[in-house]
Amino acid sequence: MWTHAQWQGRFLPHPLPPGERLRSYATWCNAVEGNTTFYATPSRSTVESWARQTAPDFRFVAKLPKSITHERRLTGIDEELRSFLEAIEPLGPRAHAIWIQLPGSFAPTDLGALAGFLHRLPRSHRYAVEVRHPAFFDDARSERLLEGVLARVDAEWIPFDTTALFQSPPTSDAEREAWARKPRVPRRSSALTDRPIIRYLGRDDAERTIEGWRQWVGTVTEWVREGRSPTVFIHTPDNADAPMLARRFHEEVRTRLPGIEPLPEPVPTEPLTLF
Repeated sequence: MWTHAQWQGRFLPHPLPPGERLRSYATWCNAVEGNTTFYATPSRSTVESWARQTAPDFRFVAKLPKSITHERRLTGIDEELRSFLEAIEPLGPRAHAIWIQLPGSFAPTDLGALAGFLHRLPRSHRYAVEVRHPAFFDDARSERLLEGVLARVDAEWIPFDTTALFQSPPTSDAEREAWARKPRVPRRSSALTDRPIIRYLGRDDAERTIEGWRQWVGTVTEWVREGRSPTVFIHTPDNADAPMLARRFHEEVRTRLPGIEPLPEPVPTEPLTLF
């Protein structure tokens, strides 16, 4: 996401070499979703560049390639998995969690495949699973079964909260596209581990996005008080204001918990001058 076109020259300096954009993004936010890894396993040299541009405590939540999760549905993937884990090795402690996003067709009847897959994963990483099948949210037994599978390997359940998006009809092209593509499931706000991860999708209107995350501010505050270390990703359909909104969310939590460290000061988008 640090190469998002609408951020260039607004949140990030422009022009800026591709190999420097993550470094600049890391002055706005201290975590990033590794969504590009869903489409292809990056080269080791690319990941080494990511590590050079970020501090050791920067958080990558790297998504497994779709060849593993969507095409092969977690079976017969040993070679692809080995290549992926070797590629992200240079991240070291920055690899906060491996993100296992499953397709909407991955149902409770497929939990055996997920359990077997999680059991074979190396314990050198933490794992977080995102499901989209309605049964995991509507059926209490399916929810308990999934929680049991995850608890056995200390894996987290990532909620993707789209309730603000679907609260009222779309008002922009990006919102209409999101309505057609994003899952419509109930909000889930339970943490299974000490490192919960939230994905929140608001609206292209900033005030409606802020209003929609009010419950999450309270939830995250309580998690921190309990000693957990949550990671929150703020999205909108066009993501134009996402870095600014992410910092706003962080500040709202800090208002309740002043002991939380502030985010770094963003680099200026234009060079500083004396005149």
